[in-house]
Amino acid sequence: MADKTLDDLFLDTLKDIYYAEKQILKALPKMAGAAQSSELKAGFEKHRDETEGQIERLEQVFEMLGKRPQGKTCDAILGILEEGKEIMEEYKGTPALHAGLVAAGQAIEHYEMARYGTLKTWAGQLGLSNAVTLLDATLAEEKATDKALSGIATQSANAKAA
Repeated sequence: MADKTLDDLFLDTLKDIYYAEKQILKALPKMAGAAQSSELKAGFEKHRDETEGQIERLEQVFEMLGKRPQGKTCDAILGILEEGKEIMEEYKGTPALHAGLVAAGQAIEHYEMARYGTLKTWAGQLGLSNAVTLLDATLAEEKATDKALSGIATQSANAKAA
């Protein structure tokens, strides 16, 4: 087996998050539909729009590498999304639904922040300064979404669930 390099790891992880973002894009309308709070629904809808832009940025990074945009099955995001689906089913119509939706949303965000932070660091190490800029823009959006979800949780969702 040939030696694997940071370039290989960067590309594999890029494929992983590309797949994950495509799956998240499918899940966000379902999460928005399950939300009964207009604030939470709007948050999921806003993040859906941002996710489309994030996918476009990833495609730009693939282009910089001279590679075709391609996903690689990400079992981690599939598990996180499955947990969110279970929350929507098991807590539908209950006061705890919104707290559960926020938690599911934050699990997604934390996964994304971990991936984008790593990719940004590796892009810097590999001298891909344009990729660093694109990945940093997405990382900033993910952090802002996580912060917004925390605000919803502490200002309303958790109290209503209690």
